[in-house]
Amino acid sequence: MGRQLIYVIAAICTTMTVILLLILTAEPVANAGGAAHPVFSGMRIGGDGLARLETIGSLGYAFQALLLSLIVAFATLGVSERHRTPRLRAYMIATLVFSLFILWRMVASHLNFIATGETSYFMGFPAATAWAMYGVWLGGIPLVFIYTLGFRQFIYTDEDQAEFERLVAESVAEGRDTENSPEDTR
Repeated sequence: MGRQLIYVIAAICTTMTVILLLILTAEPVANAGGAAHPVFSGMRIGGDGLARLETIGSLGYAFQALLLSLIVAFATLGVSERHRTPRLRAYMIATLVFSLFILWRMVASHLNFIATGETSYFMGFPAATAWAMYGVWLGGIPLVFIYTLGFRQFIYTDEDQAEFERLVAESVAEGRDTENSPEDTR
């Protein structure tokens, strides 16, 4: 995984840029911004939601999926190369799959509502909104667990602590003034 990760991040960013350009250059859909309400002035009503999503819906979905991939890639980039073990990789991939599942459920619920006009409710919100409200932040929780529960395994190991203490002791022995003595870090 070493140095390849930065190329993966560059590829994700490049693909996201291409998707944004495709969205910006897509043909506008009639009434995409809604139409004037026949009774209430200043109010707009939506048009055909499926027609709006027909041209750019899959691009928006792909963009969001790539954004979730980018979040996981950046979180992985924050881990020292020597700690990017297959186990960490598995955790990160599982986090991405979980986040993509939430995105898929949110989009699928929205498309189902547009197609049928019916929706289920969860904790006071329509299904698509509930997935957005409760699911989006929930998708980041595994990253928090990986960081907190795996801190000493993936982020700052006992070997890292020993190396730090050795460097501070070496600095003190050489007479260099340091504010980072091992006693201060505990």
